[in-house]
Amino acid sequence: MTEALAASLEWVRETLRGHPAPHPPDPPELAVLATRLGLSPFERDALLLCASVELDPSIARLCAEAHGNAQMTYPTFGLALSVLPDPAWEAVSPQGGLRYWRLVEGVGGVSAPLRADERVVHYLKGLTCLDDRLNPLVTSLPTGEVAESQRRAAEEVASQWPRPVLLTGPDESAKRLVTAQAAAASGRVAYRLSALPAQPAELDELARLWQREAALLPLALYLDADEESQADRFADRITGPVVLAAREPRPGRRPVEVGPPTSKERALAWREVLGVDQTVVDALAAQFALDLSAIAEVAVVAGADPAKVWHECRVRTRPRLAGLAQRLEPKVGWDDLVLPSPARRLLAEIADQVRLRTTVQDTWGFGGHGLSVLFCGPSGTGKTMAAEVLANALSLDLFRIDLSTVVSKYIGETEKNLRQLFDAAEGAILFFDEAESMFGKRSEVRDAHDRYANIEVDYLLQRMESHRGLAILATNMRSALDTAFLRRLRFVVEFTFPGPAERKLMWQKAFPTRAPCADLDFERLAQLPVSGGMTRNIAVNAAYLAAAAGTGITMQTVLDAARTEFRKLELPVPERDFR
Repeated sequence: MTEALAASLEWVRETLRGHPAPHPPDPPELAVLATRLGLSPFERDALLLCASVELDPSIARLCAEAHGNAQMTYPTFGLALSVLPDPAWEAVSPQGGLRYWRLVEGVGGVSAPLRADERVVHYLKGLTCLDDRLNPLVTSLPTGEVAESQRRAAEEVASQWPRPVLLTGPDESAKRLVTAQAAAASGRVAYRLSALPAQPAELDELARLWQREAALLPLALYLDADEESQADRFADRITGPVVLAAREPRPGRRPVEVGPPTSKERALAWREVLGVDQTVVDALAAQFALDLSAIAEVAVVAGADPAKVWHECRVRTRPRLAGLAQRLEPKVGWDDLVLPSPARRLLAEIADQVRLRTTVQDTWGFGGHGLSVLFCGPSGTGKTMAAEVLANALSLDLFRIDLSTVVSKYIGETEKNLRQLFDAAEGAILFFDEAESMFGKRSEVRDAHDRYANIEVDYLLQRMESHRGLAILATNMRSALDTAFLRRLRFVVEFTFPGPAERKLMWQKAFPTRAPCADLDFERLAQLPVSGGMTRNIAVNAAYLAAAAGTGITMQTVLDAARTEFRKLELPVPERDFR
């Protein structure tokens, strides 16, 4: 116990004994609390009276003597008004500092027992731990190394405090890192409040509790405010450093835009920790929007091996998209893909544009972000396989999205799903199947649903263009797509039904080298009008037929499997072609 606090307790004892003396200097903690919470001298002394019972048990006996009742071993407002100097009845009101800031407990009238709040008593003792009632609701924001662009953003945040500051941008980790940096630079600790209570009374209680804690400790508060308007109201109710984190700007607040380190900053960091070829550094910087601390951690885990570093970055940035997308494991390469030369050439150009975007967009100054392409053609002609080939060639994750699961009949839900999808999968390859379900030709706007349908399409196109990775749309019905939409794509790759030469090559690739194939007539098989998907199905079914019969895979086995496939798809089955 400090000398100042001991002197104050002795003053309380003498006052309760009826021997008033000059008030000693307040302990520093009490002085800070009284000043920051606006307590009057009487409220300050009443709080000291209540806390003294917790700090020195002998004072309880003095309270009983002052009351003239051996059972009343506690302070009351009545006792405080009778023994303390400069009594003020307004201190008893709900708006008085003692009750408003919940500094004392048990208020029920001037004769009700009073007890100093436990957190306040700990503070007067010099303990600086966070209030136990806040611990389950908040988490401290981790600090880490920040890039120059993020440091400037942190300085701007700190310069706007104590007014609430709006941080905007899609990268949640960057906003939290910048907030932590701004707090640390101003001698504070930043905490994130995960959720706000829905009930007004609980919200009011939390606001007072945080406001009181921020008066006692150097704190800053981080609020997720994308879709929670009450976060704005909560921020405006409290004073002190507050950050509202949202994806988009909002009226009435000047935003500070925050993002991950720039591509140049990431390249510099990779060069410092790896010391590898500049081409590798540029590729890593362009593809993975990691912060500087994560870059250093990757270098420790993966060493200087470019392949291991790339894999570790993929694992760290891999999104979780349960319910919205399925991650595909690419198992095919360029040699497995059978396509006409024009389509293969376009796919090679797409891969080159993904690899070289840093050179063209940044070094050469062309700017731009994402790469949006369309794969169109009949089912089974290789659209999904081509997406897998690109993912394999570029060493990127591939996610297949069925737009029918993303599009919702409820207004605003589709945009919410798309926002979640693109924010989580930044940098990955997104493969949108059945694109015609959303990008069909627009009809005349007759009602609100038509208008919102157009808004959804515009929003998806906008997000595809700003997506840092490759976005692929696939459709079986190009004619059903809106021409205005087609103009906004970088490439359109036609997947045509294979001709005899392509079909022969597909048949040759359909059977693994270890498969027990007899002399198969690939020239004859190439005459069957089948797509690549059909070829794979027939080859697998023929293998099972042969295994069941205990023989090798023969021409008749393949033709029997082909007959089954044709009947499944309700195609003509000329028997002479299957003997």
